[in-house]
Amino acid sequence: MTRLVRLVLVLCAAFAVAPAAAPAPFGRAQGVPSASRETQAPESRPMGGKKSVTTFFVTSRGIGRGGDLGGLTGADAHCQALAAAEGSGDHTWRAYLSASAGAGQPAVNARDRIGRGPWYNAEGTLVASSVEELHRNNKFGKELAVSERLDPINGVGDTPNMHDILTGSRPDGSAFPPGDDLTCGNWRSSGAGRAQVGHHDRRGQGAAAGSWNSAHASRGCGQRDLASTGGAGLFYCFAVD
Repeated sequence: MTRLVRLVLVLCAAFAVAPAAAPAPFGRAQGVPSASRETQAPESRPMGGKKSVTTFFVTSRGIGRGGDLGGLTGADAHCQALAAAEGSGDHTWRAYLSASAGAGQPAVNARDRIGRGPWYNAEGTLVASSVEELHRNNKFGKELAVSERLDPINGVGDTPNMHDILTGSRPDGSAFPPGDDLTCGNWRSSGAGRAQVGHHDRRGQGAAAGSWNSAHASRGCGQRDLASTGGAGLFYCFAVD
């Protein structure tokens, strides 16, 4: 190969233009994978489907023993019974409660117990599309966080105030570290201990008053302890299916 030919080949390689990248599919921004786009559920769900429309509610009443709910199993059974009484027993229900690690048992995170969503209240109105949205940008408020009977739950300004909802959880729906018993002895104590609560109406005093699931700790685990700060031993119930 002559020196002139080699020179021509080098120049061609130097000025070669890389092929243009293929355009992103319609509706997707370049560089953003489609999996990162969260699907939004419909804002409402009509009645009369194969399953009952209700997949979320605040218990209309507590078990009556303060923070002693019979453990997670007892709390789940309470959710199931209340739902069944209102025609929503065709779902599998779980209480939104965390449990602390101890006695050889791992911690339980409330966010891991409740399925994937979406969740609708007894009127068929969307509360949250997913676990991520529930803990980031849900539609909680007194108007939506209603009971299984579609009754409003008393909040700030009502008598009695019952907006303290038992959760035992941090804002992201996870359990507190070992040593921080904010679950009333993993929901088996009506005396010693405390419970972390949220405000279903997102109102009250304190920096975290607007948190639906982690506003403050109760004064104790007895029924009177819960009532003293605006609670009645109520908790959230979610359908996992």
